[in-house]
Amino acid sequence: MLVHRLPVHWQQQHKPASHSYYDSPTSARLTASSGRCRAIPGLKAQAPRMASFLKRSGWKLSSAPEDDRHSSPMVQQETGPETAPLKPKLKGVSGDAANPSTWRIMGLEPSPELLAISMVYFVQGILGLARLAVTYFYKDYFKLDPGTVAVLTSFGAAPWVVKPIYGFLSDTVPIFGYKRRSYLILCGLCGALSWSAMATVVDSPTAATAAVILGSLGTACSDVVVDSIVVERSRDQGQDMAGSLQSLCWGSAALGGVMSAYFSGSLVDAWGPRGVFAATAVFPLIVSVAALLISEKPTSLVPGAKVQLPAVEGLRASFLQQFQQLREAVTQRSIILPALFVFLWQATPTADTAMFFFETNKLGFTAEFLGRVRLAGALASLAGVATYNGLLKQVPLRRMFLWTACIGTVLGLTQLLLITGVNKELGLSNELFVLGDSLVLTVLGQVSFMPVLVLAAQLCPEGVEATLFATLMSILNGGAFVGSSGGALLTKVFGVTSTNFDRLAPLVLLCTLSSLAPLPLLGLVPDTKPGEEYKLTDKDDE
Repeated sequence: MLVHRLPVHWQQQHKPASHSYYDSPTSARLTASSGRCRAIPGLKAQAPRMASFLKRSGWKLSSAPEDDRHSSPMVQQETGPETAPLKPKLKGVSGDAANPSTWRIMGLEPSPELLAISMVYFVQGILGLARLAVTYFYKDYFKLDPGTVAVLTSFGAAPWVVKPIYGFLSDTVPIFGYKRRSYLILCGLCGALSWSAMATVVDSPTAATAAVILGSLGTACSDVVVDSIVVERSRDQGQDMAGSLQSLCWGSAALGGVMSAYFSGSLVDAWGPRGVFAATAVFPLIVSVAALLISEKPTSLVPGAKVQLPAVEGLRASFLQQFQQLREAVTQRSIILPALFVFLWQATPTADTAMFFFETNKLGFTAEFLGRVRLAGALASLAGVATYNGLLKQVPLRRMFLWTACIGTVLGLTQLLLITGVNKELGLSNELFVLGDSLVLTVLGQVSFMPVLVLAAQLCPEGVEATLFATLMSILNGGAFVGSSGGALLTKVFGVTSTNFDRLAPLVLLCTLSSLAPLPLLGLVPDTKPGEEYKLTDKDDE
């Protein structure tokens, strides 16, 4: 649900989009040099659940991703019912639900499966523990320059760009008879293997990048699969049950994210990057264990089939049908033009990695302090959600994009005060300035990310909600990947290294002002309020 940029001090450089390769659905990346958002694998990954949260908060979206985000419209023949409902006990329901003793967790009756779902989301949040360690590993262990670090970390976001593929495979291709359990087990093993390798045998930047990509693949795929499970459990239930389940998922991921932010910096100082990687390797195994608690019956592509040819033909027909529906949707101007704006919104360059090197090598910030900044940012992100939900959710989308870009650009320029040392002349220490700057920019980043989610949900026409929403999130992540790569290139062009920051100020200035570049194309965005239905325009009517 993912990926927008957090202040540079978070330095996650994980998803393109956000990305964070190892990232959790609660991560987001707001560039300190701009006020625009980046989807990453966190809030990327966070995007579908956040869009569900928006709808429950009172926005009437034309189509909601939670209706069917990852399940494809393809015919899936099975040997029997795939899963059993959670059977929650909600207030106001007769029978067993009337017994207060059954109201345990946000209106949901505790069960092994509910515990498993919560564990998977919690792990997605806490995997951010290694985010800071990865950047230090590249910087200190391999002695890489800022531009190279930016390029390598952006590669870790690649698995988040192709999330629709994971949903398609999980929906249509069972592994050992299971479409959810098996994938979660494999995802957990991939994550454990990648972080174990980082802790032990990885001895080159190439090997480290490969390991990070593998871990990111496990996290992105598990995010899609567990979202699918939640969708299946919510589909035939009332809005109260669906809202309670989504809230539990969001809360579990947020708890993991806050915990990882709190410990990430201090553990790097105490254990070093490899020690943090070893600790991180334990958490993906929780996903594999949790998969065993998922209630799922064995399935096959064709029940009772004597040969595999019908199954193959059915899979091929389903894929072609899905592709045709998606092609018809994305070729509509009313969808592709807003998607183009969002891509360009994300694709402007950033100076995040260069600022990280400046803060650690020049200003002497410790990993523990940067971890505390991440913790403050995580809490500020929640404040941003509350601010948007309480005060700004009725503001038209174009106006939100315009003002968040302008305000974000002005606030992003405050980085120049830190680079030139003017903050000290104003009586503000470097630590206090960075902490305050991070809090303000994170709140703004979260506020600016909400309209993106609303727009993505509104663009999805009926029938292809799942695949198209995932595709839009991938476009978002792809744009942020381009932005990270562009920032890495500019860092090299300006000659900023791990010790030379003479041209850091013009680099930050250029990256900050570039966030205004997409505004002339703001007319591509529908000028509707989040509470209004966005009517798609057919191609033939254009």
